[in-house]
Amino acid sequence: MYPEHLTAPMKEELVADGFQDLKTADEVSSLLENEKGTVLVVVNSVCGCAAGTARPGVRLAVKQSSKKPDVLSTVFAGVDQEATAKAREFMLPYPPSSPSIALFKDGELVHFVERHHIEGRSADMIASHLVAVFEEIC
Repeated sequence: MYPEHLTAPMKEELVADGFQDLKTADEVSSLLENEKGTVLVVVNSVCGCAAGTARPGVRLAVKQSSKKPDVLSTVFAGVDQEATAKAREFMLPYPPSSPSIALFKDGELVHFVERHHIEGRSADMIASHLVAVFEEIC
């Protein structure tokens, strides 16, 4: 586990933009099993691609898109292990990936961006991709 003083600013980047910080398996289950509509789940991470492209790209997409997920949420790999493990159960058949971005509609996974789709891409590229996904699905 990473120390909270290290990860708090990384969590705050998303929370400040309206993302729910899911810390327990029960919070994840409750949201993904009961929420109707669209739910975005960002698996946050301390890695450079999370800081440099994933978080900025997701935040930019939410700001730019005319259609947005009904609920924005995040779990933090290496911090909130129980919540992350539960979220990853909902993301099957995709293998664990940090960072990653999942979009659910009525509890079903409809789009998934794995780490290898984040690495080497700019925040603008990730945002453009997500805006197109939001416009189609949300």
